[in-house]
Amino acid sequence: MNRRQSLGTLAALLGGPTVAASARAATPPRRYGHLLAVGGAEDRERDRLILRRFIELSGGPQARLLVLTVASSDPAASWEGYRRVFEALGAQRVEPLDLREPAQANDPAVVDRILDADGIYLSGGDQRRLMGVLWESAAARALHLAFHVRGCCIGGTSAGAAALSRQMLAIGEPALRPYRDAVSLDIGLGLLASAIIDQHFNERHRLARLLSALALRPDLLGVGIDEDTALLIERGRSVEVLGNGAVTLVDARQMRTNVREADPEQPLQMLDVRLHLLPAGTRYEVVDLDPRVPAPPPALRQALELLVRPGPIRG
Repeated sequence: MNRRQSLGTLAALLGGPTVAASARAATPPRRYGHLLAVGGAEDRERDRLILRRFIELSGGPQARLLVLTVASSDPAASWEGYRRVFEALGAQRVEPLDLREPAQANDPAVVDRILDADGIYLSGGDQRRLMGVLWESAAARALHLAFHVRGCCIGGTSAGAAALSRQMLAIGEPALRPYRDAVSLDIGLGLLASAIIDQHFNERHRLARLLSALALRPDLLGVGIDEDTALLIERGRSVEVLGNGAVTLVDARQMRTNVREADPEQPLQMLDVRLHLLPAGTRYEVVDLDPRVPAPPPALRQALELLVRPGPIRG
């Protein structure tokens, strides 16, 4: 798809019905990309498996890679670190994109750069800073278009991973047990519509924090990702765990809880919560099952379906 078609579709997202109608005919069918949610502290010195895979999924050494350092408090240092590792892995077309103000996220030149990218990597930092700049912006809508239509690979580490979901864990205390006021939720990018992500999961003992979030939003799948570990999602099809740790999935959709009656700092009762632990190397097909890959058991498959389910294009 050329840039004019991309921008026409973006105009349809931003404009009125006349613009939408004229762009619709030029819009090809959706071609979903991959989401790569990284738990932070990904290896940059040894085998660099996660970042190597990101380059492959983006199209190889000639892929156009964009590193968004919006979440970082030191974007220059963040960019330099990723520039070195991506170039060491053979990537030949890597560029930074740092936005400090919401107005920058509505610049047509910024939108062009996002739509031209084959792979987009969101750095760590503070997810609230990231969304403070990208919220309801043309750049956020362009990320959706790049992913949903162009098939761009979008990765995020630490804060960048947290912001991939629609409901984002914005603030949370390192509690020993879940309670009602332990976390604060906010709106993320929405590339992952039916889950909520926490990172540095095992290293910072964040199970209680994730449970606190699910007590407020039991309709979402809780995803806890260890450091130097990534959850790779092929939308509509499969999930895979990369790296050296594990991904914890917490399914609270059948849960019974006293969250509405509990005092703000009272430990919560949470019954019938399902937990799935997927170590690195785990891979499951969820749709169009490959007979060479073990099928997930029914309860796990129900959870994985929330991850691979295509969501709406939104900003």
